[in-house]
Amino acid sequence: MSRPRRLLFVCSQNRLRSPTAEAVCHGVDGIEAMSAGTNNDAEQPLTGDLIEWADAVIVMETQHRNRVMKRFRQQLQGKQLTVLGIPDDYDYMQPELVSLLKARLHRWIG
Repeated sequence: MSRPRRLLFVCSQNRLRSPTAEAVCHGVDGIEAMSAGTNNDAEQPLTGDLIEWADAVIVMETQHRNRVMKRFRQQLQGKQLTVLGIPDDYDYMQPELVSLLKARLHRWIG
């Protein structure tokens, strides 16, 4: 059996959007998920080790993609980097955010 696909979700603070995306993926067959934030004071700051762990890095906004590319260009070699286009307008596990994530993550989590 092949190992699970590893998805890393990234937002700014790692308090609302990316932890919700991680939770949405929890228990999905064939998926492992983690989350981190681009800010230095994030709950789980983004590190090169997390980028290397991931098969795909999925960010919430274009600004996150830009920060990730600037700081982790080497570790991103050969990895998929995707922008979901989800603004910072939601609370953790807010039903609208969960629905939006499920729709935008369909290609990864079915």
